Amino acid sequence: MQAAKLPFLYGWYWIQEGLRLFKLQPAALFFWSLITSILINLSNIFPIIGQMVLIVLVPTMTFIIQNACRRIHEGEVIRLGMWTEPLKPAPVRNRLIKLGIIYLLACLVVGFVATFPFVNELSQLMDNSNATPQEVMAAFRKPIILFFVLYLGLSALFWHAPALVGWHAIPVKQALFFSMVACWRNKAAFLLYGLCWAAAFFAIQTLGELLLGAGLSPGTATMVLTPINLAMAAILYASFYPAYRSVFGDPMRDAAQG
Repeated sequence: MQAAKLPFLYGWYWIQEGLRLFKLQPAALFFWSLITSILINLSNIFPIIGQMVLIVLVPTMTFIIQNACRRIHEGEVIRLGMWTEPLKPAPVRNRLIKLGIIYLLACLVVGFVATFPFVNELSQLMDNSNATPQEVMAAFRKPIILFFVLYLGLSALFWHAPALVGWHAIPVKQALFFSMVACWRNKAAFLLYGLCWAAAFFAIQTLGELLLGAGLSPGTATMVLTPINLAMAAILYASFYPAYRSVFGDPMRDAAQG
């Protein structure tokens, strides 16, 4: 498969397209954002195991929302039964689960590599019951920064992989390679994409602080921010499809040709 090399401003175009898809069917995409939020909260009820299961499901969930956005783009109205239709073929399910397991293992490796150089420092911190919050933050700063840098490469490997294994029946290893190449070819656009989303979520956080500063209770501020966060997440999820489509083309056309 040939990945297109797109201009820098395509990072902003993907977000605009995500917003356009959201405007076409806000209820459907808001529903998906809510379901995703519920799954994240449920995973926290079962520490470690819950998060591991959620990580394994990330490629499957990504493929589900990309299919929904493809249908919205083509003018279809998303109904409840359509969400799981892409997972009916057993080979698709199997490839996505395999991809999810590899994603989990990769996340564990990245976490280990990010913390191992600082294990002595972190062990001393854990033994110190009188450590201040500032000391805790200082101890975790380097591992977090290293994890973030390593995760950027990991996310490039998996960014397009769910769509590639789902729509094109490409083997998992090959899909990971194609995804990495596509992200590298469009690194400038993805940089703008990431910066725009970072700015958007920073703006929401700032709004929350302003609401609290204006005298609103934490509960009231949460009520105000929750629908905003869900809508913003829905637009983020919706932007995955135009990012894929602009790089690899129409998935249904290419699948038919294949």
